[in-house]
Amino acid sequence: MAPWQPLLDWWFGPSGSAEQRAAEKHRLWFGKRDEQDAEALARFGTLVEQALAGELQEWSADPRGWLANVLLLDQLPRMIHRDTPLAFAGDAQARALVEEGIRLGWDRQLSPLQRVFIYLVLEHAENPLQQARAVQLFAELAEAAGDAERQLFAGFLDYAQRHQQVIERFGRFPHRNEILGRASRADELRFLAEPGSRF
Repeated sequence: MAPWQPLLDWWFGPSGSAEQRAAEKHRLWFGKRDEQDAEALARFGTLVEQALAGELQEWSADPRGWLANVLLLDQLPRMIHRDTPLAFAGDAQARALVEEGIRLGWDRQLSPLQRVFIYLVLEHAENPLQQARAVQLFAELAEAAGDAERQLFAGFLDYAQRHQQVIERFGRFPHRNEILGRASRADELRFLAEPGSRF
């Protein structure tokens, strides 16, 4: 078994349609639950630290290892180090990895649902060009989705567009300000008081 397979199995679950797997794993992917964060730390904390230290570069010689490395740099730190600056410690590395993998066409060797977690790295970026790229890539996924999964991928696209709008408006994600020790401007504080502003 490839060393990254247990992580991919945990993250994506058993085989099935994208809709089935998203229904099963939605709370893992987008929920905030202490027990999930603790499980991520217990099972994959060492791998996260190795990825952050640049020790898993060889994984990225395979599209699925590349995907797992991206998860270790982008998604799992947000769980293991939730609400601390370390939650974003792997973002720059993840973006570089994603840009290189997309250049090589490796995203096209993954399933559409797996590609979501590649493109989310760009959606997480406080950069207008990377936000525009994320929206473009999610739009391609939504356009290519079959009837049964069109709503699922349209939802991912909608979320990407909402992130892009925040970056266009503020140049950064205001909900990260407190965690990163950044002073919030008055317009950001008004925004943060709105429902759904913290993703």
